[in-house]
Amino acid sequence: MSFSQSFTLVNLLAAITWLFILVFPKWKHTRRVVFGFSVLLLCIIYAAMVTLTFQADDFAQFSTLTGLMSLFQSEQAVLVGWIHYLAFDLMVGLYILDNGQKHQIKHGYLVPCFLFTFFFGPTGLLLYRILRSFHGKHPLDYD
Repeated sequence: MSFSQSFTLVNLLAAITWLFILVFPKWKHTRRVVFGFSVLLLCIIYAAMVTLTFQADDFAQFSTLTGLMSLFQSEQAVLVGWIHYLAFDLMVGLYILDNGQKHQIKHGYLVPCFLFTFFFGPTGLLLYRILRSFHGKHPLDYD
């Protein structure tokens, strides 16, 4: 399978998983699908690809921007980085879902946070923390 095909498949997996968060937020198996299947599968793929992509001496290059740019010049390395984003963004989405439900924030208000997290990662989390501040919780409170 080519890196381009792998990219398409992991994106499809992530998009389908986001649909569970968006459409089935209260279904008892949503968390199992998100965390127990999709995120776990992305982690396995990521771990395998890191092992195949990077050499032990490559990790020193993570300490400078120039070094990091040189590491991510190959399709395979960029795909590894992208899978990293997909897995962590899904975890942030799961946090927003769980925390929003815990604080009884209507799901419709969470949807923009999910979409921003899916497309712009940390911006969705920031949007959620701002939303939380309007629901009686300080945005810097963790719970």
